[in-house]
Amino acid sequence: MRSRMIRWLLPLAVVAAAGAATAMAMSASLGTTGGTVKTATTRKYGVVLVNAKGWTLYRYTPDRKGVNTCTGTCAKYWTAYLIKATSKPTAGTGATASLIGTIKRPHGMAQVTYAGFPLYTYTGDRKAGDISGQGFQHTWYLVNPRGAMVTHTVATKPPTTTTPATTTTKKAWG
Repeated sequence: MRSRMIRWLLPLAVVAAAGAATAMAMSASLGTTGGTVKTATTRKYGVVLVNAKGWTLYRYTPDRKGVNTCTGTCAKYWTAYLIKATSKPTAGTGATASLIGTIKRPHGMAQVTYAGFPLYTYTGDRKAGDISGQGFQHTWYLVNPRGAMVTHTVATKPPTTTTPATTTTKKAWG
């Protein structure tokens, strides 16, 4: 009797663990940011989009407006910026509210978009402010406040040096 009960409970425990893992993964991708998009300034790339906790947001070049094409292995490393389908994303400092939206995703979720394009975080970023996904495989890029992909570093002006003006007159020559 006992071994029969264990055989019955073991598959149930496995299913429960799998369900818990799925729920944890979904909540991890959701974070607690509530779909807020704001900006942060990077030294190398200028002003870019981040979520409420400061994690960098990226765009995927194969995506089209309103269409997420990152699936399978891609989705393991590039986490869709998800919120509950009943929630509405918000604009934080530096972001334009009219550019923020969502696209429908499975299981009652929505993916936050900016200028119509889906947003993602990268699992290779270890802390808020990291930008290690920038330019990855020439398909993943930071996003600027206008919604464009950031493909180049910001232009920096060379330091200006001033040389004191010197004047010479004929008297000095002679």
